[in-house]
Amino acid sequence: MLGFSVDDLLPRARGGGVLKMGLAKLGESEWLQPDPDLDARARGFAAFPDGIQLTPEAGAPGRELAEMLGIAGALPEAAAAHHEDMCLLTRKPDEDQYRLVGAAVAWPSDWTPADKLGLPLRALHEPIQGYEEQLASGVDHFMARLKPGAIYGRANWFIAATADKRWIAEPPEQAFAHVTPENAGEALFVRSERQTLRRLPQTGAILFTIGIYVSPLGALSPGNIDRLADAMRTLLDGEGERRGAGAYAGALIRYAGHTKEDVRP
Repeated sequence: MLGFSVDDLLPRARGGGVLKMGLAKLGESEWLQPDPDLDARARGFAAFPDGIQLTPEAGAPGRELAEMLGIAGALPEAAAAHHEDMCLLTRKPDEDQYRLVGAAVAWPSDWTPADKLGLPLRALHEPIQGYEEQLASGVDHFMARLKPGAIYGRANWFIAATADKRWIAEPPEQAFAHVTPENAGEALFVRSERQTLRRLPQTGAILFTIGIYVSPLGALSPGNIDRLADAMRTLLDGEGERRGAGAYAGALIRYAGHTKEDVRP
């Protein structure tokens, strides 16, 4: 089961090493957060109107999604009524990859929907170190075989220097310049995406949802703090650089060591 907080999601998220999808099958009641803060969603979309990007191909599946959720409208209204950002992917008969045809994203994790609209999956994931070599074929196969009714979820994590739900990464040396082992618990924020995939039964489009959860490092359980410290040592070559880990890893690891000493009997 995937929970709805950083503490619940981190044990299910990849912690370094080889990339993997790490999917868990979910029941209908586990699909979307049951108690969304709709005012926060409205503020998020108002502050980032460019988060809604639609192609003509998003029309029918967007309306199908809204109807399935009991909402008047289409994709933007569905995302505004739930905690999760929502993206639609479709594939034409002569295409071998799914493409992003619609996005309603209030809280992106350092990406811009307008830059990604229309791109196939492999191009969407180009910045991710190792995706093409380790994940691309498996993801394409999974998407092609996904059946209506089945729901799958996974989680990831990032380290940020802000608690803001909409996160635009700054140069790491600038963003984390103030972080020390002593203040890392308050200065570092763990951002986790709770992602789900399901196929819409009528149009055959695939809905990709992204639920954003953010927590100060110091508010996490000691086990999860230790888990993140271990992950700092096992990121793939190049992955740590993309995450800016060099600017905060030392402080996080030393903070984790201090935390472990504090709870030691």
